[in-house]
Amino acid sequence: MDKLAKALGELIRAQRKARRISQDALALSCNIDRSYMGRIERGEVNITVEKLYRIANELACDPACLLPQLSE
Repeated sequence: MDKLAKALGELIRAQRKARRISQDALALSCNIDRSYMGRIERGEVNITVEKLYRIANELACDPACLLPQLSE
């Protein structure tokens, strides 16, 4: 499961950087603590679907584009 959280975090970070949004700004707009946002991007926590949708909304992308395609 931690492999999935890490891949999700990497995709969130890539989308955030592509849109030139700071981690602090994204956390603030999503109403998520900035240290928790860092833990999300590092894959240290499993986020809820609600947080995934909040992040995707602020990144102006579909939540599905943040979900990693993992092979078994």
